[in-house]
Amino acid sequence: MGMAGAAPFYEHFEHQADMGVRGLGRTCEEAFEQAALALTAVVVPLELVEAKQSVTVRCAAADVELLLLDWLNAVVYQMSASRMIFRRFKVHLEGGRVEGELFGEGLDVERHQPGVEVKAATATALRVARLPDGMWLAQLVVDV
Repeated sequence: MGMAGAAPFYEHFEHQADMGVRGLGRTCEEAFEQAALALTAVVVPLELVEAKQSVTVRCAAADVELLLLDWLNAVVYQMSASRMIFRRFKVHLEGGRVEGELFGEGLDVERHQPGVEVKAATATALRVARLPDGMWLAQLVVDV
């Protein structure tokens, strides 16, 4: 039996001194959302974050893999520029564009206890693909 009905999820994979983030979902959008969750979970435990505010980001790229790279770098930028941390994402993909809504709150160092800082998403191990079981994969390595 395939995993087409499986719940979306994220995971981390070791990559030298950096960290790989991988999202899997029933759609490409869910895989992008899960990859963003994986990125956030590198910084703080997700259960410590509340979805009190939202920020919208938009980006466009020539192909879906570059779009993932741009999307995750937009999330990294928002974390840094707005001093926020996110716990939920809603992604809409259409014609080489992504519109994403990021739900989270202002970073509270005492309460969130951030670990590492994600400096950037990179093209290392960059892959967006539909797997044989029907699930979508979105992954890359982040510079920490």
